Amino acid sequence: MAENLCYVDAYARSVAARIRAVEPGEEGRGALVLLDRTVLYPGGGGQPPDRGELRSAAGETWPVVAARKIGDETWHELAPGLAAPRPDSDALLTVDLDWTRRHALMRTHTALHALCGVVWRDYGALVTGGNMEPGGGRMDFEFERMSGELVGAIEAAVNEELARARDVRVAFLPREEAFAIPDLIRTKVNLLPPGIETIRTIEIVGLDLQADGGTHVANTSEVGRIRVTGYESKGRINKRIRIELVAPT
Repeated sequence: MAENLCYVDAYARSVAARIRAVEPGEEGRGALVLLDRTVLYPGGGGQPPDRGELRSAAGETWPVVAARKIGDETWHELAPGLAAPRPDSDALLTVDLDWTRRHALMRTHTALHALCGVVWRDYGALVTGGNMEPGGGRMDFEFERMSGELVGAIEAAVNEELARARDVRVAFLPREEAFAIPDLIRTKVNLLPPGIETIRTIEIVGLDLQADGGTHVANTSEVGRIRVTGYESKGRINKRIRIELVAPT
């Protein structure tokens, strides 16, 4: 299986790699390129896939419109209409990440974990869904009732926790050890397949610890502040909270 640095170092922006395989894309989509190494996150858990570029030593470039997880491998989907690079074991490519977009997603994902941590700590509500884009996202929780006063209190508590400059840590634990941690799974349904023997966890020290496969910043101070932009009912005990990152002043 190819090495993907995003799971151990979310700040890695580029890496040299060799082509392992090239496949034609589906109708209307670009070719797929499999490399022996990458820095692009293939999406999952509500976080969209990364974008970037492949670059040869001769200066040729191939825009990557999305990293895609197929089986256990991360493939690189090229922009439609481009001739894919030829597999050549002697040729190195450079994989460059769209860092501005990724960093916004890292900040957003960490903010959503802080939101989840506050809601679980203060209200004991499980997560029923979530999604994000760079700079904003939403989470659904098992709340029976929600009000402007409640989401205002949640927003204030989340911003207080982000301002505490809490470290964010990544760990890889054996499945048995991971599932011995109380409340590791905050979703109403456990989405981890039974065949996964090593569980990746993300910890906002002192606030939140969850199984998670996405990318995050190293400290909550990097997130800045958030604003709750709306809330709505998605069912009798299912309420949605929408947030966005507040631009630094």
